[in-house]
Amino acid sequence: MPLFKIIFLCFLSFVSQSAFALGADEILPPNQAFKVSAKALAADRIEISWDIAEGYYLYRNKMRFESKTGQIRLGEPDFPAGQTKHDENFGDVVIYRNALNIPVALTVENGASSLQLSVQYQGCADQGICYPPQKTTFDLKLPSPVAKVDPVKQLLKGSSGSKLNLFEDDLLPPDQAFEFFASIKDDHSLHVNWHIADGYYLYREKIQFELINADGVKLGTYDIPRGAPKQDETFGQVETFHDELGFDLPVIRSGQAAQTITLLAKYQGCADRGVCYPPMSKKIDLALPIARQPAAQELSEQDQIVQSLRKDSLPITLLSFFGFGLLLSLTPCIFPMIPILSGIIVGHGNRITTGRAFLLSLSYVVASALTYTVFGILAALFGSNLQTTFQQPWIIGLFSAVFVLLSLSMFGFYHLELPKSLQVKLHNSSEIHRDGSLWGAAIMGSLSSLIVGPCVAAPLAGALIYIGQTGDAVLGGSALFALGLGMGVPLLLLGASAGKLLPKAGDWLNSTKAVFGVIMLAVAIWMLSRILPGNVIMMLWAILLIFPAIYLSAVDPLPENSSGWRKLWKGLGLMMLAYGLLLLIGFSLGNSNPLKPLQGLGVSTAQAAEPGIVFERVASVALEARIKQAAANHQPVMLDFYADWCISCKEMEAYTFADPRVKQALKGYVLLQVDVTNNSDDDKALLTKFNLIGPPAILFFGLDHQEKIANRVIGYQDVETFIKSLQRTQS
Repeated sequence: MPLFKIIFLCFLSFVSQSAFALGADEILPPNQAFKVSAKALAADRIEISWDIAEGYYLYRNKMRFESKTGQIRLGEPDFPAGQTKHDENFGDVVIYRNALNIPVALTVENGASSLQLSVQYQGCADQGICYPPQKTTFDLKLPSPVAKVDPVKQLLKGSSGSKLNLFEDDLLPPDQAFEFFASIKDDHSLHVNWHIADGYYLYREKIQFELINADGVKLGTYDIPRGAPKQDETFGQVETFHDELGFDLPVIRSGQAAQTITLLAKYQGCADRGVCYPPMSKKIDLALPIARQPAAQELSEQDQIVQSLRKDSLPITLLSFFGFGLLLSLTPCIFPMIPILSGIIVGHGNRITTGRAFLLSLSYVVASALTYTVFGILAALFGSNLQTTFQQPWIIGLFSAVFVLLSLSMFGFYHLELPKSLQVKLHNSSEIHRDGSLWGAAIMGSLSSLIVGPCVAAPLAGALIYIGQTGDAVLGGSALFALGLGMGVPLLLLGASAGKLLPKAGDWLNSTKAVFGVIMLAVAIWMLSRILPGNVIMMLWAILLIFPAIYLSAVDPLPENSSGWRKLWKGLGLMMLAYGLLLLIGFSLGNSNPLKPLQGLGVSTAQAAEPGIVFERVASVALEARIKQAAANHQPVMLDFYADWCISCKEMEAYTFADPRVKQALKGYVLLQVDVTNNSDDDKALLTKFNLIGPPAILFFGLDHQEKIANRVIGYQDVETFIKSLQRTQS
């Protein structure tokens, strides 16, 4: 197809299809979709760069570079590798997204010092709308060639009486050693970068920014990439950058009008030979465009919640967080608390009434909500997640022992003739938190919120981020308290119904207490699964099922004229006994998954479900390098923050990540995982770097190795929701 016809078709497509889109502010003008710039890197080298907006791309074969200066010829452009795309108009083509830098060598004759450069390019939007070819001209001033120093002549010069300056005369001027650039990325962010000459480096700790002459505009919190560690004689342990450094600066605007601001950058660097430059500063005027209202999908879920905290009224905020708590009550975070509260109510025996059961539940829930609030505020203000602190093995073991004591008391073991002193201690330990007192229920509620169900979700993270940023502990704490009350609604319903559902006296009550004794043992084993090997836990589950099955008369014949309830208990006992024996067989086979006790045995192997996705565990010190390596290989990255004590992490692993549709959608991604189970200093530093409270959290990084913050996943997501989240990262 002739070139003019292709261009004509593209032009028609652009005119006809973009009319509606432009009216809806969906399609950017070409100078905003493809921000092009050019600069001289040296006397014989230039670089043409594009900042390509999200959802747009450029064609490699539509780029043309031409020198309009007779004394300067352009060499072959050094095109980076791009993505291959099948285009309806041009067939299989190479395209570029995000950021693009193309170096071009120059051949300069007769000492020419400036270049007039013509640049032509063409691109499209993902919506299927193509722009006509764009053309622009740059006037570039070329730096003077660096004179090569003859050390012999320099030495002779020094010996003749002049000052000997072997190490300083050929140093580059500061602006050539550290070329600084700043540009407008979009209406709410700037992009800054340095081109650092060979043999020079920049200090990370010396980089600072501020805005001047910028009414109503201020810089947000920005994250400077990690540099290479260096032991410096002057500054001690520092981080340095060679070759190039670039990152974004968020801009917070109080108004929407276009305006010009001045960015002041301060930095300092040295030459490898040991000569350091004094601190440098540079001012650049930047024209901010009209601020558009950010679309909802441009903010992560927790950031949207932070914004709502800033602008919503207190009643609306509290009502919203109560609703968030209701939704969280349907997740695994709250489930382990149900048997704990049930045990407290049942332990009260035949004295329980509906009103008393509800008050016990209310005390438990309010204490749990207050604990979330207090420790949440402390975590936000001081940067320490105390829920993770309570996941220490000795604390888990101690709390599990409490549940074992509670369980044994429900089985009636403490009526045995043990030594009086020991009997009193055991009785007091088992009764202290189930004696029917409101204080006992409150203590159990407080401990349970920290130890049993540590869970981070977007509403909780949003509230903590807001408290950390503003220091407004009153509003943030009120929101957390409302969240805790919402999460406790199922427990309040349990308390309101317990007095009616539980009998007042008789053998049935003893049987019910025994059932809850088994459930409490199950909670103890579930907690121990965080700190004990899988095969040991599997053996404990087998014991838990087999011994109660004996008490349920699973192996005893039923007497004649047995009641329906007696038959029901025996049936339940037989099921527990059978599954317990399967667990013992699985344990002997070396398995550790109680849900798949016979995995690896004959037919079970063929019918076993596919394993979940396999993550590459990466330490915090190697994380950034691994992300950059993936970007160099043109692979996006999914980073998962995981901990053994995180309930939602386990649920994501067992259900969401094991789904074949999720595994198919993640093909092509580099799957990295950071394990923060130990809550070490490195773990805390990494969570702080990404502004995270704790797991579960899933972050996505594009081909420019920058995080797509708006696409963060905080908390549990089912298969359908997670696939939609993945699709948004690719749009």
